[in-house]
Amino acid sequence: MYALIDAVSFYASAEKVFDPSIRNKPVVVLTNNDGCICAVCPIARRLGIPKFTPYFKIKAFLQKHNVVVRSSNYELYADLSERMMNVIARYSDNSYVYSIDEAFLHFKNYDGVIKDWQQYGHEIRRAIWKETRLPVGVGFGLTSTLSKAANHAAKKLSGFDGVAVIHDAISGQEILQRMAVNDVWGIGGKISKRLMAQGIETAYQLSQQSPKNMRKQFSVVTERTVNELNGICCLSWDEVKASKQEIFSTRSFGQRIYNKQTLHSALATHGAIVAKKVRQQASLIKKLLIFASSSPHDNLYYKQAIIYTLPVATDNSCVIAQAISEVLDEIFAEGVAFYRCGVGAISLESRRYQQPDLFVADNSNPALMRCLDNINHRYGQGTLALGAEGKPETWQMKRHFLSPQYTSNWHDIPKISC
Repeated sequence: MYALIDAVSFYASAEKVFDPSIRNKPVVVLTNNDGCICAVCPIARRLGIPKFTPYFKIKAFLQKHNVVVRSSNYELYADLSERMMNVIARYSDNSYVYSIDEAFLHFKNYDGVIKDWQQYGHEIRRAIWKETRLPVGVGFGLTSTLSKAANHAAKKLSGFDGVAVIHDAISGQEILQRMAVNDVWGIGGKISKRLMAQGIETAYQLSQQSPKNMRKQFSVVTERTVNELNGICCLSWDEVKASKQEIFSTRSFGQRIYNKQTLHSALATHGAIVAKKVRQQASLIKKLLIFASSSPHDNLYYKQAIIYTLPVATDNSCVIAQAISEVLDEIFAEGVAFYRCGVGAISLESRRYQQPDLFVADNSNPALMRCLDNINHRYGQGTLALGAEGKPETWQMKRHFLSPQYTSNWHDIPKISC
């Protein structure tokens, strides 16, 4: 048996955890630079507020209905996600964090140990609510795809109270018949349109198709999805996530920047973020893409990108910062109102299988980087930073509706008067 635990509108729910005054109010969360709506709580959803709508277009409507607006508080979300995943991991000896608000559990050799999956799902929900105050949906299924479908039912279909179980063909048919084909895990927008053109509109209709025909028309992934919907396990996960082949950190500025020092600070910060992500997956960077640009809507659009090849593959933030310093003069141009910049690791190697260079010393200094990461993990991201990163106040993204960072900033720790 598999289970998928997924938070209900995670960003919006996270905003309510430490602020009980808004728990019964409609809440929406905005994307970077307060651009679009990226999360809508269930109360706000009943008002018909669509996701990914530009904030300025719907601002008057939100004010009219007294909707609480929040900027994305990534520091808070990351901490609450880690707490939620720690609770989830207690309920199985095989767990897999799928995203910031989703985790799979695999129950192998649990026959007879868990007698009532419905009750077990509610036990998981109660524990997460008690320890994090985050509402979640729990779906159980004979395959990972069926557990995803059950989770969809638990959260979005009537007749379910936060937990749904697909343990046989009958329970599976009941849910899949009420589920649109584009809601099936692994079926994207383009494939769902082609399926609907053939009259396949529900998940159940998809499950009745010939897997071999689906493979011929679409792909092996679609074939596996059909098999999974019929209770045949085809998908699995490793204990460690597959390493990414490229890692980027990019962002538009909260306000335009014009001087070289500020651009250097922004690029160095992105470089440090990339280096940290690379260390997390035990990889090393061989090539960097470093770029900056004005807005594409400007009259004279400017963009400059440099590919920098490192002599020895590394994950050292200091080496990355030095590389950025070396190409800064080629990227910066006087008079340009820079709107966006970023750094990308476009050629990665595995640290485990690294081929050293006999004539060039390895300057990765893993002990130093480990110390840097451990201190920032314990005391909050940004506690230690490179001097080149400077102070981000002049270029950081706009977050006019930012809530306090209750769990990662000493000044924002909740205070109780009693």
